[in-house]
Amino acid sequence: MEQERLDRFARQIIIPEIGGAGQAALAKAHVAIIGIGGIGSPALQYLAGAGVGTLTLIEDDSVDASNLQRQTIYREADVGTSKAEVAARWVQEFDAALEVRAIAERIGRENAAQHLGGVDVVLDGCDNFATRLAVSDNCVALGKPLVSAAVGRFQGQVGAFAGHRADQPCYRCFVGDAFDAEDCDTCAEDGMLGAMAGWTATFGAMQAIRVLLEGVSTFGQPDWGKVHVFDGLRSTIRPLKIAKDPECGGCGV
Repeated sequence: MEQERLDRFARQIIIPEIGGAGQAALAKAHVAIIGIGGIGSPALQYLAGAGVGTLTLIEDDSVDASNLQRQTIYREADVGTSKAEVAARWVQEFDAALEVRAIAERIGRENAAQHLGGVDVVLDGCDNFATRLAVSDNCVALGKPLVSAAVGRFQGQVGAFAGHRADQPCYRCFVGDAFDAEDCDTCAEDGMLGAMAGWTATFGAMQAIRVLLEGVSTFGQPDWGKVHVFDGLRSTIRPLKIAKDPECGGCGV
């Protein structure tokens, strides 16, 4: 690692649980972020800040003025432009040494394998269950770990899933099949506190880093199959252990 990069990441490298080996692994890692909104924006900032070497940003929406309250990488001048392209530009300006790919289209069953095949971990922060389940099913099929993060009003959820492993559940084991339809609530209907999205998103970024460092450093303990539930009204975090469903349509055998 060049001296400039050592200086940039010195505060992480000196942490025993990460160290030089961990930082080198992050530099070689490839993360795909699904949805560059209230979850994806802060998560992207901290993954880039951690030195994750390659980032694929998948988002088909454009910046709206209502996004600015919680989607932290966008400015007033970005309203009306592609979120994926603005986010990629942010990464390039933040750290030119990182590789970034913007995909300004919606991910689904027909194109997930094309976009996720080369990544090390997927961080899903999209806003509908149909896409989340399609991403989860493809992660299982492709053998990719998934960090799923969601937020609404004062509640957030972050879980790490490795459904491609015989003894681990997938995201579909957690939510079941009832949500394959695109009919979930939106933050436009329910409201959203920006800081709540940030809390959930940064925890999601930390969990993605844990996944990337599994087997590399002592920080790499992903807590597979555990969903952390955040309560913003009471300022608490409660873990839930998800059992693998042998009849699951995504990972069942």
